Amino acid sequence: MAQGTALVARLDEPDREFRLAPSNVEAEQALIGAILVNNEAYYRVSDFLLPEHFHEELHRRIYEVTASLIKAGKVATPITLKTYLGDADLGGLTVSQYLARLAAEATTIINALDYGRTIYDLATRRQLITIGEDMVNTAFDAPVESSPREQIEEAERKLFALAETGRYDGGFQRFTDALTAAIDMAAKAYQREGKLSGISTGLVDLDRMMGGLQGSDLIILAGRPAMGKTSLVTNIGFNVAKAYRAEKRQDGTLETVNGGIVGFFSLEMSAEQLATRIIAEQSGVPSYKIRRGDIREDEFYKITDAAREMQSMPFYIDQTGGISIAQLTARARRLKRQRGLDMLIVDYLQLLSGSGKRGENRVQELTEITTGLKALAKELAVPIIALSQLSRQVESRDDKRPQLSDLRESGSIEQDADVVMFVYRDEYYLKMKEPKPGTEEHFKWQSEMDAAHGKAEVIIGKQRHGPTGTVQLSFQADITRFGNLADEDKLPERMGD
Repeated sequence: MAQGTALVARLDEPDREFRLAPSNVEAEQALIGAILVNNEAYYRVSDFLLPEHFHEELHRRIYEVTASLIKAGKVATPITLKTYLGDADLGGLTVSQYLARLAAEATTIINALDYGRTIYDLATRRQLITIGEDMVNTAFDAPVESSPREQIEEAERKLFALAETGRYDGGFQRFTDALTAAIDMAAKAYQREGKLSGISTGLVDLDRMMGGLQGSDLIILAGRPAMGKTSLVTNIGFNVAKAYRAEKRQDGTLETVNGGIVGFFSLEMSAEQLATRIIAEQSGVPSYKIRRGDIREDEFYKITDAAREMQSMPFYIDQTGGISIAQLTARARRLKRQRGLDMLIVDYLQLLSGSGKRGENRVQELTEITTGLKALAKELAVPIIALSQLSRQVESRDDKRPQLSDLRESGSIEQDADVVMFVYRDEYYLKMKEPKPGTEEHFKWQSEMDAAHGKAEVIIGKQRHGPTGTVQLSFQADITRFGNLADEDKLPERMGD
């Protein structure tokens, strides 16, 4: 069938045994005609409609040339387009005659946006068909080294890439809409426990400094080994999941009103190890005793009670090691869609990989990872806490409290993060500097150890919408539990002897 005949008249083929890809040539003709009559119509669709969204090859070319002329500040009409399109036989019409006919039959630009949306939606359906065909063909002819899991993740990647490109619901919004959203946030904060605008960490002083964990924020929690990064983030995740409470909306879906559904990417530690830590923290039985089975009967009942309480919590763990930022993104979206999601934890940043070969350019790869995590936080509208290692230069200083410059490949981390926090425990470093017992230095060291015992600092080095500073927390090393530090002036007065 000649292309021109297809454009000018659609032939009836009732006996065909195959299905044609969905398209609407009339909508394409109407939109192009509207643009040719009034170039302002182009700006109604230009932020989401691309040449490749047109089904007919000639229409793609016309739209592409039209867009180029308009962007260059020139007028796009059948006459100005003529020189760029060449000539062809369109069922008895030349290209010039076809353009003139489109312009003549276009009466108004009022419906230009609707035509654009129709063309875009049909293009999306055609892409869905292509992805489906690719998925079927790959499943039939999969090479030996390609596992079904990889095929599923590749199909998901393509689907989400399709979902995220060219949406026509973006662009500018009225400032009054933004004001309404801000007032709604304040109202929810007023109703929420602790009067916080974000999700409570369960740690009062940290909440006071941060206003809770804010949706769409990328929060980096960094520290040297043995400082308790994983312990702190596990404590926070557990506190959030434990406080979860939801109400049904009018449409039957659930809305989180307190706490939240937590997703935890444990790239270093297995789900069992993580569960052991949480059980130790909640039961008060040290994790080393749980692992060895060295527990008394009363401790066993504490463990089973803690485990029973945790069974109903919305806390989801993915323990797959070495995943890429694309895989993490796809899995987080899937969790949000299937179970819901209010907070995401990544332990830890440096164990993720980018899209290129690992190790080729680590700084560039980390930039891709942090940018991807920030984009994901914004897209899912949830806070993401990502753990990060610190460079060894901390150890060479007398004051080993970390700084922003200690972040490994710190440029992108510091730039993309909304909040950067450091975990620091003075007790850990003091313990390694014990002088000879009985000396004056040892007495001084002992008093310093007593002052630092069971304490930890969370240093907020950067916060886009709040103050920086240090928050003091309590830390029980044997059960890896962080808690609120009892303030002496908040304690009740002691009775006299």
